[in-house]
Amino acid sequence: MRRRHLLVPVTAVALLAAGCSGSPESAPSPSPVPSSGTPSSTPPRDTPSRPPTSSPGTPPGKPVWTKILRQPVDGQHIVTQQRKYVVTRGSDEAGTTTVTDRVSRKVVVRHAPPAGFVAQSPVVIDDRWALIEEIRSDGPNPQIRVFRYDLSTGAKTDLATQKALPRISEPEIGAYDGTFAYSSTDARKRSCLVVASLDTLVARTVTCVADPGYIADPVVSADSVTYSAITAPQSAQRCKRLFTAPLAGGAAQPVVASRNCIQWSGATLRGATVWSEIGADDPDQYSSRAYVRDAPGGAARSLGSIVTDTIVACGNWIHWEVRTMTNGAESYQLHRWQPGLARPQVIYTTPPDTAITAPVCQDNTLIVEAAHLGGGTKYTEALATGTT
Repeated sequence: MRRRHLLVPVTAVALLAAGCSGSPESAPSPSPVPSSGTPSSTPPRDTPSRPPTSSPGTPPGKPVWTKILRQPVDGQHIVTQQRKYVVTRGSDEAGTTTVTDRVSRKVVVRHAPPAGFVAQSPVVIDDRWALIEEIRSDGPNPQIRVFRYDLSTGAKTDLATQKALPRISEPEIGAYDGTFAYSSTDARKRSCLVVASLDTLVARTVTCVADPGYIADPVVSADSVTYSAITAPQSAQRCKRLFTAPLAGGAAQPVVASRNCIQWSGATLRGATVWSEIGADDPDQYSSRAYVRDAPGGAARSLGSIVTDTIVACGNWIHWEVRTMTNGAESYQLHRWQPGLARPQVIYTTPPDTAITAPVCQDNTLIVEAAHLGGGTKYTEALATGTT
């Protein structure tokens, strides 16, 4: 493993991210990320609600948000919600992950990493299977372990025993419903991008980068995987570039940058790409400059400053997070865009003293957690909205 990705309890650092790093390739996000305690076996049922905030001038068609879960900030946190299951993670240091049937409210999986290991996001899930990753990044023997659970029986399989599936060598996993993408190291010590199916474990290698270079930051949409390739790391010639490849197969193509070698991450949908750029030596790694291109070869348009590592495709939209300051008050917004729109839409703005996680996507539903940290009762609230 080249980087550390540890989960930070939301109560400890409200505006720090889950990803910490000792190297310039890893930029943390300033939003609190669901940390990891043993959640209750009976999470609340969904409660339809109005959008948590309303902003004058918001474009028509602003989605209605549904409340999934409200908990104390040191309670359980949403990881994702699938049409049959809800996945939560408590606030214990290791990150106990619980998968609960949404109808019977029965816990079907509780995964508690052993001492020294920390659970990672995302949890890849479909109607039958769930993929849970844990890492040990400290000490002389760093390790990544990934398990697939059969949700019908609770049985657990260590994916390291599945010889047909290339072994995961970097902690970052990109996922869209039952498809996931990750980095693997082949017999020639190259870092390779692998796309796999959760149900069949059928995998294909998209491309590889020669050592000491490596592949990172995979983001999967309904039709594409976008990733970064880092060459000559830890040297003056270091270069980080973005590429995108169709899930259906075919060669990866570069995402032409605004500034060379400092691209961070992005998402591609129906040929359009939103991406961010941040230099490894930039003192503010929490904010990046974002751009959009409607089609390969098209002109790039600036989207301004965004929160690093929050770009995600969901349904027919690409989403990201923006930090704003108004009269000295900090707030966060979720923006979305799709091909054909002249400008992004703002779909959510936090109340004062509230921070949000990077959004996640499952079953054409966007999910985010807001941590209310101001005066009075402090709590987290998981919210969801459709994206078709």
